This record gives sequence, structure tokens and C-alpha cells, in this order.
Amino acid sequence: MLPVHRLTDLDAEGLKHLTRRPRIDFEAVFATVRPLIEEVRADGDAAVRRLTAAFDGVEPAELLVPVRPPEAIPLPEPVKAAFRTAHANISAFHAAQAGGPLVVETMPGVVCRREARPIEAVGLYVPGGTAVLPSSVLMLGVPARLAGCRTIIVATPPRPDGSVAPEVEYAAALCGIPHILSAGGAQAVAALAYGTESVPKVDKILGPGNQYVTAAKMLLQNSDAMVAIDMPAGPSEVLVVAGPEADPRHVAADLLSQAEHGADSQAVLVALPGFPVAAMGHALRSQLGALPRADAAGKALAHSFVVEAADAAQAAVFVDAYAPEHLILNLPIDQAEAFAARISHAGSVFLGPWTPESVGDYASGTNHTLPTYGFARMYSGVSLDSFRKQMTLQTLTPEGLRLLGPAVITMAETEGLHAHAEAVRIRLHDQA
Repeated sequence: MLPVHRLTDLDAEGLKHLTRRPRIDFEAVFATVRPLIEEVRADGDAAVRRLTAAFDGVEPAELLVPVRPPEAIPLPEPVKAAFRTAHANISAFHAAQAGGPLVVETMPGVVCRREARPIEAVGLYVPGGTAVLPSSVLMLGVPARLAGCRTIIVATPPRPDGSVAPEVEYAAALCGIPHILSAGGAQAVAALAYGTESVPKVDKILGPGNQYVTAAKMLLQNSDAMVAIDMPAGPSEVLVVAGPEADPRHVAADLLSQAEHGADSQAVLVALPGFPVAAMGHALRSQLGALPRADAAGKALAHSFVVEAADAAQAAVFVDAYAPEHLILNLPIDQAEAFAARISHAGSVFLGPWTPESVGDYASGTNHTLPTYGFARMYSGVSLDSFRKQMTLQTLTPEGLRLLGPAVITMAETEGLHAHAEAVRIRLHDQA
């Protein structure tokens, strides 16, 4: 079902072509999204209601919905238990990222510090179009709460009856999030960025979304809204490296686990010598036919492919050139660890035959909000630090100023900034 390319046969242009993602015409998307943002900026709640009715076919009774206590939310106990497991693991992994302040005495009497402070208000976007993703609430809500953000607003599209999905509400309740904005798309992102009569303005917007959500985030971070975003992102993707020991059924399942996200997703297999590509193709066809989301997965596979590598070194070069969101190394664990050591560009890596990407999407503890579309070359996935900023502090003793002052005076005068020099010189004179 997937076209096969041999890396040995590809020239530089052919390799570049393979690493390109399915093109998103962002200029066209921006043109669609800009008027929606301006509408929300001008009309606030009324615009959010109007656009939600237009795009989702429902006008929510209230935009900012209070979150009930976990025990009051009607869900089967096994579902609640699964979410509690995920919450505990995500909390453990992200809490361990806190660390302490950095303190360095750069020279006697000169102490420099670096301390984290929470971003005060954050908006967490949780998709709810073709699939409801309550796991994203945990992935964003847990580190936001651990970081100490004072205002945390989840935004998610309403269901056809106008309500919030109980799974989303339960995840929010576990994270101690008090309210959910019952709106999605560009209108929700704009409401978070500018604030409305009901929705508090936030300082940063995080979370995955479709191309319209992504475009809204990108436009708003470069506007007078004064809002930051986590990262630009495109459709979900996975790259699997499979060796001769890999079970072709497992590889097929991993490719489909990302393909089912949507028609614009991409799944790539890098096959090492000895891996049975044909057997994987048979498994792929068989498993695809049994999927409820077979139509979306099939469309994603239409722009997915297989590359055959001569060895692990050649495969690693291709992986870094592609810079995948998810990288599965279906190799014996020692080989997987060695392969991972070669890689510089990947959002999240899954090592060994018993580590499917699905565990990171839900409950292992790592975050599933990751850079896509090749942005893993310069962006990290969401972490505790996504919800904090770092502030530096310094303290000088009289001795420290005596030792450091002359260098500062010389540098300031070299730059022609004599008031800078005088701020030091006057203090040194007072010490004399």
C-alpha cells in the first residue's frame, strides 16, 4: 500500500523531497482566520457564540462552563481509573523537571542566580473535532498546575448537544481546572488571546489543533494581543525504524496509530535490511480494514511511504533530516539505545519492541504535545518549562563591585554609554 524508496538511490533533491510534509497553504488559511480573529476582538462573547454556531452547529448555553468535582462527573469507573493512572504518571514525570534555582558566584562577591516564575495565565486548547482528546487536558493541565499558573482555561469545542464532553471535564477536574471554555477553532484561540466579557485574557496559549487553530495561534503571537504560543505545529506524524527482529504486525499498528488522527497525518517506515516490508504491507491492509476511522487513516497513508536503508547509520541520517514528531525505534533495546544516541531531531522517542507510541500519547508520563512538520529541529515538546519563565538575579558585595567595576566602566565607555559607566564609578568613589 505504501510506495518504497531506497535511500541509496536518492540524490540530495530526492532526499529533500521525501522529508517535505504534505503542504499546508498557510496564506490561504491565514486569509480565512484573520476575519474571525477580528470579529472576536470586536464583538467578544457574541462573536464566539456566533462563530461556534456557524462552525459547530450549536450555540453553547454558557461559554465558560464550571467544572464539577471528579466524583460528580458521570463516567464508567474503568475510564476514571485509566485517567487517574495517566494523571499520576504525567504528574510524576513533570514534577521531576522542577529543579531548583541556579546560583553561581562568577567571581568573589558577584553572585548570579536564575529562578523560575510561573506564567500567570494560560489557555489550553483541546481538540474536539473528528476526535475528542481529553488526554490533552492532562498533558497541558498537569504541568500548568505544577508550574503554579494562577489562571488556567481549557478551551474545547462543544458536543452536538452543546455540552462539554464528560471525559474532558473529568480530566480538567483531576487537574484542578475550574472552568472550560465551550468553544473551539480560531474563535476560541482569539477569545483566549484578547479576552472577552466571559473569558479571561491569557499570556500564553498551548495545545494541539487543526490548521485553523495553528494559524490563529501563529497570527496572534505576532499581533497586539501580547500572547505567546507553545510552538507552530502541523498534522500528527510518526516515523518507525524497524529492524529484522521487528514484528511486522506491530509496525503496521504503529503506522496506523498516527494515520488515524486525520487525512493530513503522515506515517513513515524506515526499514533496515532484513525487515519484511511485504508482510508489513499485508498486516497494514488487514488492520486498516478493521478500523472505525479507516477512511481518515487510508487518506493519510496516501501520502505516507517506506524507505529502505542500507544500515543504521544511513537510517539515522534520514531520521534527522525528517525530524519526526514521534520516532519509534523497533529494534532490540541495546540497538535502539545506540540508534537514539545518533539522533538530534525528534519530538519524542520510543525505544524497543515493547514501547508503542500510544503509551506516550496517553499515560507513560511524557508529554504528547510535540513539534510536528519538521519543527523538532528547533522546538522541544511541552514540558514544565513551557509554563514558566526564567528570571535572573544578581547581588554584588562591595568587594565584588571593586573587582568587577573597572571592566564594566571600560566596556561602557567603549560603547559610548557614559551614564552606565558613571553608575559604577560613583559607587566605587563612595567606597574609597
